[in-house]
Amino acid sequence: MSGLAPNGGLNLPGPGKRARFTGSMRLLRHADFERVYKQGRRHFAAHMTVFYLLRGQGEGLRIGFTVGRVLGGAVDRNRMKRRLRESVRLHWPGVRVPVDVVINPKKSVLKVDFAVLENEISGAFEAIQKSLGKRTT
Repeated sequence: MSGLAPNGGLNLPGPGKRARFTGSMRLLRHADFERVYKQGRRHFAAHMTVFYLLRGQGEGLRIGFTVGRVLGGAVDRNRMKRRLRESVRLHWPGVRVPVDVVINPKKSVLKVDFAVLENEISGAFEAIQKSLGKRTT
């Protein structure tokens, strides 16, 4: 697999450019994470739990990852985040609805095959779109 992926829903200049996580695509503030946890909905998968919440304003998806110390040392936690970021980058949905997503991985994210991780991320995005489709229409 090369490091390049199609521009899945991202407006990047030029063909075959690598999709990047900009500040506007990420959840950065603690208050945003708390709001998603307390007011949002959940989607359960075998290797992660995905929380999501429709925002009142803004455009597009914002995503954050929560990897606590209970999941391992810094090396393991950073590896989990890198694997999750890459799978999200490859399957970034073209969602124009303003939604915040927080992904909480389980320890098994370290050992599971990357294709399985990609399938779970893709399935989570499909479930979110289906759920939001019901609420926005």
